[in-house]
Amino acid sequence: MKTIRLREGRERSLLRRHPWIFESAIARGGADSGETVRVEAHDGRFLAWAAYSPASHIRARAWSFDEAQRMDASFFIAAIARSISARARFDIQSDGLRLVHGESDGLPGLIVDRYGDTLVAQFTSAGVERWKPVIADALLQATGLARLYERSDASARGLEGLAPATGWLRGEGATELAICEHGWRLTLDIAAGHKTGFYLDQRDSRKRFADATRRLGFARVLNCYCYTGGFTVAALAGGAGHVTSIDSSAPALARAAAHVALNGFDAGRATFLDADVNASLRRFGQEGAVFDAIVLDPPKLAPTAAHPERAARAYKDINRLAFKLLAPGGLLFTYSCSGGIGADLFHKIVAGAAIDAGVDGYITERMGGAPDHPMTITFPEGEYLKGLAVMRKPS
Repeated sequence: MKTIRLREGRERSLLRRHPWIFESAIARGGADSGETVRVEAHDGRFLAWAAYSPASHIRARAWSFDEAQRMDASFFIAAIARSISARARFDIQSDGLRLVHGESDGLPGLIVDRYGDTLVAQFTSAGVERWKPVIADALLQATGLARLYERSDASARGLEGLAPATGWLRGEGATELAICEHGWRLTLDIAAGHKTGFYLDQRDSRKRFADATRRLGFARVLNCYCYTGGFTVAALAGGAGHVTSIDSSAPALARAAAHVALNGFDAGRATFLDADVNASLRRFGQEGAVFDAIVLDPPKLAPTAAHPERAARAYKDINRLAFKLLAPGGLLFTYSCSGGIGADLFHKIVAGAAIDAGVDGYITERMGGAPDHPMTITFPEGEYLKGLAVMRKPS
């Protein structure tokens, strides 16, 4: 077994069971891509078994902190079984769910989502890439399913020096699938859709928005960056009078419109705009439009902690424009999925946007990813999705 030794004083994060080892922390040692290494403190004490990645700034990712652990197929079989078993204890009202959430489940770089009878996996680190055949077999064994599709085309894979990879790993068939979420029928394409095909992490936020719409009786709803219309369906299910949905993807909008029909809603209650969100918000402001509820769920604007300032300006701008369109007593559901924007910073950004818009509001709820996208005690970076429900104070 190859060994890497850390610089003096750089073992503290591993002693707290944080799985990342950065290049700057390593004094000496190395290995091939994805190879398991023994990680030692500067004085030779065992710290962890980790997967080495010679191309990444995160030079190694810990598998286990148990010196007696054997890093073989049985380790991955057991880890996957534990992860899937945990999901049975969560309240998940859908047959679309996340089964493995990377570091939070002790499998750094591995994402696995289940859509009905089909699994979709992303292998975004050198370690899980090296163990891909074993992991694929373990997933099918643990779930009893026969179909596993790979969507290893996320940008994080390039940081590991890995080329994109997509296609069937096990089984075959149609990539167009359907799921049921909170009683709503939704469709996706695992080959072409965002992430693994769908935004499962917003499942519970969509239900909260439907409940708020039902309770408060929103007549006019604006859904920005609507993608395939999950929040649109939620608003209509909650009884919204009319929902305007904006996205810059014509195929996503077509699927969103199909979701409205699939769930039996009147097409006259929904308008879809193929447009830029910022430009649309400004145009609505010039026209004097007002909405009772607004959803802002933009794409990742800060890929890493190295990009917070530019992203902060972008988040502030769209939230400022949204606040100006929000009716007194109206509700804004606003989100950031950028890992480089922490919850405290996001709160400050939204507060600054409200001040610039000349409004005040009550934060009625803080939101995060659904429970099958967990943040653990030792890995706070798992909290990538942050959301705030802000009610504008009535005039």
